[in-house]
Amino acid sequence: MKRSLNDRIFDAFNVTLLGLVAIVTIFPLYYVFVVSFTDPTEYLKNNLILFPKKWSLASYEYLLGTKAFIGSLWNSVVLTLVGTACSLVVTAALAYALSRKRLPGRSTFMLLILLTILFSPGIIPNYLLVRNLDLINSIWSLILPTLASGWNVILMKNFFDGIPAELEESASIDGCNDITTFIRIILPLSLPSLAAFGLFYAVGYWNTFFNALIYLTDASKWPIQVLLQNILLNSQSSELGMAAYVEAPPAETLKMAAVVVATLPILLVYPFLQKHFAKGAMVGSVKG
Repeated sequence: MKRSLNDRIFDAFNVTLLGLVAIVTIFPLYYVFVVSFTDPTEYLKNNLILFPKKWSLASYEYLLGTKAFIGSLWNSVVLTLVGTACSLVVTAALAYALSRKRLPGRSTFMLLILLTILFSPGIIPNYLLVRNLDLINSIWSLILPTLASGWNVILMKNFFDGIPAELEESASIDGCNDITTFIRIILPLSLPSLAAFGLFYAVGYWNTFFNALIYLTDASKWPIQVLLQNILLNSQSSELGMAAYVEAPPAETLKMAAVVVATLPILLVYPFLQKHFAKGAMVGSVKG
């Protein structure tokens, strides 16, 4: 079909506009990446660098050589792994129970979960609860208050509602109880949804900042995001636990390197989970 002049002008305008939006979006990420790998001496001579003449790992070597940065990175890894695992277990178990119509008080539980979505107690009640549970300065203060999202529970419940009841009946005939059916049949069929919700929970735990700032008083227990905020505000060697006689790279290159290191793990995890998003949860589970 021959395109009119107006159509070609409209397409050119769209391509130009979207190209500008892409440049504006990608440039900050590109600049952070480039500056983090720029040689310190070159950066000191020219603060605005679009493509460095000399690449260097000095900022990364400095960061990864500090106890505070490595410790906070490890804290974030432990928090993300433990928190994501606990959240998935609680969310999946609660959603599966709510999807069973024989559950006593099912409507009441659903109403209570909906209330958690509509209303939030606020910062002070949350803090008082964490303090009364003696969780201050503990990793569990970052996990238990946000263990399960009501929205995620409802979404996963709707997913479980779509699983044919014949599968559970067949399992019960074979002698499986509810727990065995849930572990051996329901969970394997739920891998796509578990992967999606797992990624959501992992990103949330990895980016934990405000709760850690409130509940963790010991700097050695800070996750990477809290330390990153301190680096961005003040990247002196004392903040990172580095000896004063060690010459630090420029503050800006340190900040950019810290941002890259804090962002990279989630970017690396996402491609491994992406394939599960498009898979059908019930493909091949029921025939005939």
